[in-house]
Amino acid sequence: MQIFLIILLVAAMAATLFFLVRGIVQFLKTTEEDLLGDGPNRSGQLQNKAMQGRIAMQAIAVVIVLLLLLLMGR
Repeated sequence: MQIFLIILLVAAMAATLFFLVRGIVQFLKTTEEDLLGDGPNRSGQLQNKAMQGRIAMQAIAVVIVLLLLLLMGR
């Protein structure tokens, strides 16, 4: 069981890194027109999606770490 959780933890950490890089790339693609425009900002929406994904993956990783700690404490 612990091996399975460790594999899940590594996957969650990799997904967190993926969403972090994706958000940074979207941030770097933001132009001045995007920042000064009146309409909906597509770049900002993509940055928010990446941030939400990163936060979700971090939460999953924390839960997996807690499960590992509980299993090791027995």
